[in-house]
Amino acid sequence: MRNPVPHLLLASSIAAIIGLFTTGYSFAGQCPSDKITTSGQLAGPAKHSGVTDKVLTMIPLAQERVALKEHALRLRRLVVQPGGIVAWHSHADRPAIIYVVSGSITEYTTHCRVPIVHRAGETSTEAGGLSHWWKNHTRRPVVLLSADLLHDMQDHNM
Repeated sequence: MRNPVPHLLLASSIAAIIGLFTTGYSFAGQCPSDKITTSGQLAGPAKHSGVTDKVLTMIPLAQERVALKEHALRLRRLVVQPGGIVAWHSHADRPAIIYVVSGSITEYTTHCRVPIVHRAGETSTEAGGLSHWWKNHTRRPVVLLSADLLHDMQDHNM
């Protein structure tokens, strides 16, 4: 008769891994698949606080091959201080990609029923009519790089 212990250990390990991926927690800055929605978090704060926003560079796209008049590709560096808030805003016409350079920050979005924690080295894709806000719940500043496709040159949303 074979020893059942190795098989039990393997079965237990597989069950534990499956359990991790079927719970309501988010992994690597993503909304858990069972929490995705279009009517998630409610509108948050209306004003930014404790955030600095510096445009690093911008490329007007009207003369580029894509020929998007009145559009620019913009790269910014945002620093969100402890307790700082990036106010509620929409990405209906401004798709963006956020890269977390350092720290940890929480996102509250219409596309997820639960808050999403983003950590250093992770990215967040912001498109498809997403509306959201962010808060730094930690004791250290969070540094973000934001690349977006800007349509309104006067738009200073985060």
